[in-house]
Amino acid sequence: MERKRIGLVRRGYSSSGGAERYLQRFAAALGERGHEVVLFGSPEWPQDDPAFKEIIRVGGGDPMSFADQLVKVRPGQHCDLLYSLERVWECDFYRAGDGVHRAWLERRAKYEAPWRRWVRAGQSKHRQILELESRLFSAESETRIIVNSEMVKFEIQGYYGKPHDRIHLVYNGYKPPAIAGDPRAGIRAELGLRDQDVVLLFSGSGWDRKGLRYAIRAVGRLRTEGVKLIVAGRGNPVGMPPGPVRYLGPVRDMPSYYEAADLFILPTLYDPFSNASLEAAAHGLPVVTTTANGFAEIIPHGRFGSVVEDPADIAALAEGIQRWLPVARREAVREEIRAWARSFHVRENLRRTMAILDPS
Repeated sequence: MERKRIGLVRRGYSSSGGAERYLQRFAAALGERGHEVVLFGSPEWPQDDPAFKEIIRVGGGDPMSFADQLVKVRPGQHCDLLYSLERVWECDFYRAGDGVHRAWLERRAKYEAPWRRWVRAGQSKHRQILELESRLFSAESETRIIVNSEMVKFEIQGYYGKPHDRIHLVYNGYKPPAIAGDPRAGIRAELGLRDQDVVLLFSGSGWDRKGLRYAIRAVGRLRTEGVKLIVAGRGNPVGMPPGPVRYLGPVRDMPSYYEAADLFILPTLYDPFSNASLEAAAHGLPVVTTTANGFAEIIPHGRFGSVVEDPADIAALAEGIQRWLPVARREAVREEIRAWARSFHVRENLRRTMAILDPS
């Protein structure tokens, strides 16, 4: 690839956000190859971020305002190629990391009261997102889409008719950090857990979408002593069903908690590709999830985890968990799961993405 000035687009900023880490890694990889990287980002993005040659501030407090403001800064005058992680009016490439909003709304409607759908129909945010994605995903748009699962690819084609040759599949990647000492023993002691306790880990925010209530009910259905569910991530426990669950709040050192757990559970209603599922598997954990998780299409069913069709099918979910409660079964595959998941490395994700941006 000849040297270029490449623009990346991201609305919002979180110091612990997965999209932010991805952008920084991707910008660093581009920089190592001699390219200059310009970020078109929200005002709150740190000014001194070394990953970017230049940061151009784009205002707008909602999705459509941001897209409108991006047009006004004329990205084409600042870069040769525009790669967006946000739904915008126009770009060369769009990474559909959030999936298809129309598909999510339809899935969500199956699990909620009708009045919630009526309320949502009146909210401008959803109308804005749908309008923006209908532009990017339309058959007429020249924007090329990078998806992180076949599930999302089929949704884009099914809902919007995007030609298949403008959709490219690149699975997410993970680079496990070096871990010193024995975090398993330390974390379990800190949480007051016994060696024989079976620890199920749920991680993430957006608990309704990720199916936390179903995880709690499934664990409560089990009759095995010593099964504990711990929840890492921001959310409000009020309204969640009672059960053997402990809420940790946001956790910075997730790798240590993966090492301390025995099983990862994510009965999600919709997840284009759960990074947390891949991360958990890369630390040797079997994963119990649903077919609505793009990650489910790569994990060997029954061998490295359990996949259920309906997150609200508590009996099936409990059965999927029960399969992995025997310690011998988990230990027999722990290193095999770890090695398999780590083959989905962030280096390969970056390599394939860059090959799509410029195949020459």
